[in-house]
Amino acid sequence: HVIYVFTHDSIGLGEDGPTHQPVEQLAALRAIPNLAVIRPCDANETADAWKAAIQNTAGPVALVLTRQNLPVLDTQKYGTQSGLERGGYILSDAANGQPDLIIMASGSEVHIALGAADELTKQKVAVRVVSMPCWEFFNRQPASYQDQILPPEVTARVAIEAGCSQGWHRYVGAQGELVSLDHFGASAPYQILYDKFDITSEQVIEKAMGVLKKSS
Repeated sequence: HVIYVFTHDSIGLGEDGPTHQPVEQLAALRAIPNLAVIRPCDANETADAWKAAIQNTAGPVALVLTRQNLPVLDTQKYGTQSGLERGGYILSDAANGQPDLIIMASGSEVHIALGAADELTKQKVAVRVVSMPCWEFFNRQPASYQDQILPPEVTARVAIEAGCSQGWHRYVGAQGELVSLDHFGASAPYQILYDKFDITSEQVIEKAMGVLKKSS
């Protein structure tokens, strides 16, 4: 079966210019029936993504990779990230396993989500971070698994992705918020773009405090 490998996945292209930044292409790929789109967050998820792509004989797979260098998540702290084949999994959880807030992300924005969660935890917020590398795999899972990862009673949710928001509403729900970009970017180094367009931990924290107020 066919496996596509795409790179340059977000506004992180920076200097290549606004219309070269594929803010719409993740949504377009995800709209293609029977195509599994995997956007891994680091080297370990990328290895698992390749394995999952080979094993996914039900249809084609698109691996969507990041241009800029990304840190490898500490497996001592976050575990082995073995849930990619299910599309979405708990990467970091509230101390008691009962979150008041869920932050979800894919690809390079997972690191931003974890940074926001660390700060919110210091503020005594019970936070769960969910890595969502492949919506198609997650949607195939039984409802019991989906509810285990995204408990329906936890309506305070924030999703972050450096592209358009289309499709994320299914997971954040009516009371959730999105940190995304529904227009093309600008020409600048990616660090400046992420800051200019609020693809930051600070913005996630601000959105999180807002949804927590709504759900209380």
